Amino acid sequence: MAIGGYKNHPYIPNSVEEVQKEMLKELGLESLEDLHEGVPEELKFKSKMNLPEPYKSEYELKRAMERTLRKNKTCKDYINFLGAGCWQHYVPAICDEISGRSEFLTAYAGEPYNDHGRFQSLFEYESLVAELVDMDVANVPTFDWPQAAATSIRMAARITNGKEALVIGTIDRQKLLIIKNYCDPVVEIKLIDYDEETGKMDLEDLKAKISDNTAAVYFENPSFLGFIEDQGQKISDIAHNAGAISIVGIDPSSLGVLAPPRHYGADIICGDLQPLGIHMNYGGGQSGFISTRDEEKFVMEFPSRLFGVAPTTVEGEYGFGDIAYERTSFGNLREKGKEFVGTQTALWGITAGVYLSLMGPIGMYELGKNIMQKSQYAIKELNRIKGVKGSKFNSINFKEFVVDFNGTGKTIEEINKELLKKGIFGGKDLSKDFPELGQCGLYCVTEIHLKEDIDKLVDSIKEIIEG
Repeated sequence: MAIGGYKNHPYIPNSVEEVQKEMLKELGLESLEDLHEGVPEELKFKSKMNLPEPYKSEYELKRAMERTLRKNKTCKDYINFLGAGCWQHYVPAICDEISGRSEFLTAYAGEPYNDHGRFQSLFEYESLVAELVDMDVANVPTFDWPQAAATSIRMAARITNGKEALVIGTIDRQKLLIIKNYCDPVVEIKLIDYDEETGKMDLEDLKAKISDNTAAVYFENPSFLGFIEDQGQKISDIAHNAGAISIVGIDPSSLGVLAPPRHYGADIICGDLQPLGIHMNYGGGQSGFISTRDEEKFVMEFPSRLFGVAPTTVEGEYGFGDIAYERTSFGNLREKGKEFVGTQTALWGITAGVYLSLMGPIGMYELGKNIMQKSQYAIKELNRIKGVKGSKFNSINFKEFVVDFNGTGKTIEEINKELLKKGIFGGKDLSKDFPELGQCGLYCVTEIHLKEDIDKLVDSIKEIIEG
């Protein structure tokens, strides 16, 4: 392609050398590198990028990109047993239908006087989530679970004036980094040990580490490693006796069969909405929620939007709008906001509301029962393989479980590579994040897995290990 007789890169504007010289002269610069003078030398990429020659037409480019994309293997092509915070659940068609509607898909913040439908939809979502977790208040969702957990801890710190938070040691290491980053330097994060046999929190370590300076104790149920933490009331009691707040992170798909954390003393509940009708989307279908009791000390510390219902000037008529808007960073006192909260994942909140209204209490119970039955079957069958322990921890699991391969003489990395050849995405390799576990993988089973899928996994692992 040529412009004015000069060779030009088809995708990079102003790439003709003469044009660049003219622009640099106008700016009073000698070279393009002068534009980056403020960037430290050690941060600059000084090699030539390994890029192919540019295609000369849109059609050629499209064909090349499609050829490259066909190399991807998705969960439609392979049986997927990966979880670890982004889980493959069935998404009812109505969830996509509603979330794809233009009035929801293209809407941004909105105002009460021009966005009645969106505000009502989010109010209904908040009501459904609050009912699911047996709390009173739920927020318009944040980006993801890690942000929701970090914000919950910051809320607790503002309520108690504590400067540290105790977090269970089985937490996802990526989530832990986000929490630390978000809480620094206001709240120091300290880990609580876990029992090597059960995976559950070491209560003696909790008692030793908690103090008057502790703002919150954070644990998850089910845990990141899949087992159910049945010491919830004891943990909350220890927190409350020290003047700290009990925060529990949850997978909402478990609440059809597990008691909500409020029943064992939780003050703040957080988690991810992704299991509730949201596709994995290359890991980007995340949406964090926070829920509390309807008490002023909690409500006024939410940094995110809360929607409520109130009577209008017309008798018998009601409308939907923001609650205590001034407490938010986008309210009247921006610089005095509790935290900065920008764009939120409101669309996923509406989607989760559609899912919960479709499922209802019985549907959520059947979902949880289905998942638990399948995960227990998978653990039992994996236990039959020589050198394999279907569940590393002596605890009850929900949909995820740690498979122990230490007795096989093979690494989880080797096993996963062989599983890929058989059309299976194996479990997450835990050997780097949890080296104390050795060669273990975090496997996930949900309602989308048929018995034949689990049997194929077991037979494949058996063949890999036993030959």
